[in-house]
Amino acid sequence: MTGQKNIKGTTQNWENGKLGRNEEFTVEASLEDELALDNALGLKPISIRMQKTLIDTLKMIATHHGIGYQPLMRDVLTRFARAEVRDILIGIENQKSLESALSDEDSPAVKHLQKKYA
Repeated sequence: MTGQKNIKGTTQNWENGKLGRNEEFTVEASLEDELALDNALGLKPISIRMQKTLIDTLKMIATHHGIGYQPLMRDVLTRFARAEVRDILIGIENQKSLESALSDEDSPAVKHLQKKYA
């Protein structure tokens, strides 16, 4: 094969298409392979009903970023879940701090509340 150059098989070269994107060289993954991949990545298929306009918007955003809309949705939901857990933990910590402060009758918070509601 003269005239052909070898391209390094890196993730970046797969993603940017340097290693090719011709459908003639693709094969459909078997159900067994799909299940093995889902298992390896810790994925579980789900069904969810969403407005068509939301799906179209997510697909447009995903296309803009050069990814599929399902990975984008996973990313969005992951970010939301992490932020909510963080907010919940902060709320719990703040509640504990407040309860601790209120259990100490000499604390400024208790004195303030006693004065305010006396």
